[in-house]
Amino acid sequence: MSNLRLGGHLLVDQLLAQGVRHVFCVPGESYLAVLDGLHDADIEITVCRQEGGAAMMADAYGKLTGQPGICMVTRGPGAANAMAGIHIAHQDSTPLILFVGQIDQRMRERDAFQEMDYRAVFGSQCKWATEIDHVERIPEIVARAFHVATSGRPGPVVIALPEDMLIDTTEQPAVTPVERVPGAMSSAQQQALSSLLAPAEKPIAIVGGSSWDADSCLAFQQFAEANHIPVAVQFRRQSLFSALHPNYIGDVGLGINPALLTAIQESDLVLLIGGRMSEVPSQSYSLFDIPKPRQKMVHVHPDSQELNRVYQSHLGITLSSTDFVNSLPKASSPAGRSAERVNQLNASYLRWSSPDDIRSPGQFQMSELMQYLQTALAEDTIMCNGAGNYATWLHRFHRFSQYGTQLAPTSGSMGYGLPAAVAAKRIKPDTPVVCFAGDGCFMMHGQEFATAVQYQLPIIVLIIDNGMYGTIRMHQEREYPGRVSATQLRNPNFAEYAVAFGGYGERVENSTDFAAAFERALASSKPAILHCILDPQAITPSMSLDQIRDAALAQSNK
Repeated sequence: MSNLRLGGHLLVDQLLAQGVRHVFCVPGESYLAVLDGLHDADIEITVCRQEGGAAMMADAYGKLTGQPGICMVTRGPGAANAMAGIHIAHQDSTPLILFVGQIDQRMRERDAFQEMDYRAVFGSQCKWATEIDHVERIPEIVARAFHVATSGRPGPVVIALPEDMLIDTTEQPAVTPVERVPGAMSSAQQQALSSLLAPAEKPIAIVGGSSWDADSCLAFQQFAEANHIPVAVQFRRQSLFSALHPNYIGDVGLGINPALLTAIQESDLVLLIGGRMSEVPSQSYSLFDIPKPRQKMVHVHPDSQELNRVYQSHLGITLSSTDFVNSLPKASSPAGRSAERVNQLNASYLRWSSPDDIRSPGQFQMSELMQYLQTALAEDTIMCNGAGNYATWLHRFHRFSQYGTQLAPTSGSMGYGLPAAVAAKRIKPDTPVVCFAGDGCFMMHGQEFATAVQYQLPIIVLIIDNGMYGTIRMHQEREYPGRVSATQLRNPNFAEYAVAFGGYGERVENSTDFAAAFERALASSKPAILHCILDPQAITPSMSLDQIRDAALAQSNK
């Protein structure tokens, strides 16, 4: 009996063999054979409205699970749209595999319909870009893709699928799942770490990166507590360490707490675990001296090429964060330091993250919104956002306390929040999901609200509408005060937008009405949009647009 199968069907079999149970896609005629293979497979499909949204959903899946998010798009324009999600996965170190339809191999290099050189286009933005030329190589290349996407510094892989290859037949069987290769610190590294930590009077840990899980986060909390180590998190990695833990001292990102900045500068040992400490958390590469930091530094990262690339550490350890935590030495004697410093820094964080006394121009007070959400939301609520000044309120004032509750692009990509929320609710239907979006941010991928309605996903989207690209306007007022250019927006009624798609919508102009509106959105059991009208002057928690402009004018007149 023949075991001949279409290449497209073998590809699906190989995904099943690797444990894939969910695919995010926009269909295309270039990979019909794969779609046909998915018809009978035990794999859920989320059909998206734009390829960028599909890729962002796959990125969110990778962030939440640690396994590659799977995205499928068609050739040419579909692949170009997906690039936004690939860039996020690259900068955020998220495992993701993008399968792209490709032209028939016999038509190559003729500028055929929607032809694209995927290795050239995606090569700088992914860990590996390749094309499957022969149907027999599907199991080999897919298995390798899973290994590449998850090993070392995780990231995206792009695989092009020539249309004729997908309808070729083969008896090639699927291969076994790729198993992660664990690592551990050597005894010499453990001793070196202990010898650096024991005499440190002002150590500080900064955690980041993507190679964590719930157990390793909890274990590191316990290690930090036993060793009297205050712990900060890198930009948009806030669910790696509970903000409710007494050793937590805040996030190292945009608008950093000045007291936290001083604490890092005055530390005598920095444990940099998991992250690259790139531009945003490093305060534009000014936080540490380059190449040799003044503080002693232990840098733990899963990619050896990242170690000593920017910062020459005293001790470099090539391990994932999970493997590092699993092989930590037992607590050293913290005799040279006490819990007092930790308590002081934690108290500073609590003051900095309290919105109680903040008042902004206008009737809608973001401080009141954040106060309500902090008391109303369950601790496992997944909070999603893209980019914009509105996100400052979420990052500074929401106290993330569980692993996997933050989905936000460290790449600063607009439009991410809604697709991420859709993906989160698809794979965790019993977990509350809230999306924050600015008016400009939402419209980047607002069409994915239709996806939420299609799959009956009761997410709540908070659109913070100030009628402009707020972050750019803020920078305009700082650099070119009073010269407003290309940042104004005229928006639709987003509440009616939600209803038109089949969801729940409500307009909220005064923050005193927000709590009741939020409860009604929850009670609707539909995908919901709360259209929150924010005064344009309320651009940051501390300064209005006029104050920013006046400060810039005063500086220029000196």
